[in-house]
Amino acid sequence: MDRRTGPLEGLKIIEVASLAPAPFGCMVLADLGADVLLVDRPDRSGRQQLPPIDPLRRSRRSIRLDLKNPAGVAILLRLAAESDVLVEAFRPGVAERLGFGPDVCAERNPRLIYARMTGWGQDGPLATTAGHDIDYVAVSGTLEPIGREGERPLPPLNLIGDFGGGGMLLVIGVLAALLERERSGRGQTIDVAMVDGSAMLASFLYGLRAAGGWQDGRGTNVLDSGAPFYDTYTTADGRYMAVGALEPKFYAELLAGLGLDEAGLPAQYDRSGWPELRARFTEAFAGRTQAQWVVAFEGSDACVAPVVSPGDAPSHPHNAARGTFVDVGGVVQPAPAPRFGRTPSGPPSPPVRPGSNTREVLTGLGLTQAEITGLQDRGAVS
Repeated sequence: MDRRTGPLEGLKIIEVASLAPAPFGCMVLADLGADVLLVDRPDRSGRQQLPPIDPLRRSRRSIRLDLKNPAGVAILLRLAAESDVLVEAFRPGVAERLGFGPDVCAERNPRLIYARMTGWGQDGPLATTAGHDIDYVAVSGTLEPIGREGERPLPPLNLIGDFGGGGMLLVIGVLAALLERERSGRGQTIDVAMVDGSAMLASFLYGLRAAGGWQDGRGTNVLDSGAPFYDTYTTADGRYMAVGALEPKFYAELLAGLGLDEAGLPAQYDRSGWPELRARFTEAFAGRTQAQWVVAFEGSDACVAPVVSPGDAPSHPHNAARGTFVDVGGVVQPAPAPRFGRTPSGPPSPPVRPGSNTREVLTGLGLTQAEITGLQDRGAVS
């Protein structure tokens, strides 16, 4: 793997392999230039492995360690002694039982940032129980408002819990702890919980509720598909257009683009007239194809956009012009973001096979070939 470039160049991170939120957070850190070493589990299947393609594993090196083997844990602690950040996503107490909890690591490296990524957090009555994104988002109060009126709550993929409230919060925590370390010279432990993060993402909603601007229930408010000027509509070719004309001046452009006379319609924020507005908008959008509507609203401030599939998004003219997507090892995927003027991030590198850098990393720790072979024979590394 080429040397990483970007604002975090030179930062050394250990990522104990896990699923979804922590890998996403470490992907972002790697995109920003950090040297992320992925600690994969041993492969005891004996099966031929396919080349990895997961974008969440891009731009890493990989070592295989058996963290149930004391010799494997000893190697991890040696790596932690020379690193800036360690990220693990076990249930509370597991890392301690395995022998590399935050206290043990801090003894080896007082400057280490120890980031713990979980769903429920390190304490609380649910902390030791299993869960997935949908459970954390449900308990945080963020799932209940999502959906249409009269229907069940709609799972928003796993974007809110795993990636927004989990991985992105992990990145923020790591960067904040690194900044504080510049003042104190000391590392610390970060408790990153998806239930906390998904709740925080809905902060605006609590302000609206307190001000009387949000009513509980789904599909009855301005931003939850209740308002006809903030919704999606079907076009003549079975595709969709997204409408977000909240402000009166943008709403006026929406009506003009649709060929509707505002004088003959209910007022924009008159809720009693929303059913009529929705019916008129539905009828209008159904009269043209998506491509025709794109042309009709080109250059307009009506806040109307085509709903583009993941397969088509890379070729959308705006995304193509900005290079929002890149090809990494034959897999088209989102490019690193945000963008930096003075320390730009380099292109991502493809994921490596688990354990590809084991010998290289161990040699870098000063182990001899005989010592590495001995660790392999004992099953500590592979």
